[in-house]
Amino acid sequence: MKKQEKSVNYLSQFLPDGAYDLVAPFFKSHVIHLSLTHERKSVLGDYRTPTKEHPEHRISINANLNPYSFLVTLLHELAHMFTFIQYGHKAAPHGPEWKEKYRHTLTPFLGKQIFPPDVERALHAYLQDPAASTCADPRLFKALYRYDERETGQKLVDQLPQNALFVYDGQTYQIIERRRTRIKCKNIQNGKMYLFPGIAEVKEVKE
Repeated sequence: MKKQEKSVNYLSQFLPDGAYDLVAPFFKSHVIHLSLTHERKSVLGDYRTPTKEHPEHRISINANLNPYSFLVTLLHELAHMFTFIQYGHKAAPHGPEWKEKYRHTLTPFLGKQIFPPDVERALHAYLQDPAASTCADPRLFKALYRYDERETGQKLVDQLPQNALFVYDGQTYQIIERRRTRIKCKNIQNGKMYLFPGIAEVKEVKE
């Protein structure tokens, strides 16, 4: 996995306007080793506790995230750091201690026009019970997704109209039925039915 090691000043180009001055103090008051990587798909960021070999706090963030996703992910990992500082290894990774630290860490960034209105509304709802990942909260995921740079035709399944065709993992599907959290789709190649989460990213097929 290729990573870039940068000073904290380098962060400003990845953050939304107005966020850097609120983020920088975290790095001045704690020894944090920050890594930026472009190659992970299943993880947006992670935090690793200090060890004998690496006595500093270690955070890595995917550098290809849009500024709002980058900030939300960075604050998520900083909340892990603050949880460890207070509770050590006694607290569960995304238990009540982390949830409280995340609320405390993210709240100062709200109401300052750092996030677009749709993302801010989703964050207010998300903070009622923060999940382990933004992907676990469809409303927040969709709000952040709107600001991603992506290829033409790339959309979430939930954004496609009824009976639309799309390609996923080299196979073509058609939307058949919308359920509460999943969408029933027919595989055109084999005729079988599959359930897709609404936030699955696919390639729309124009008829």
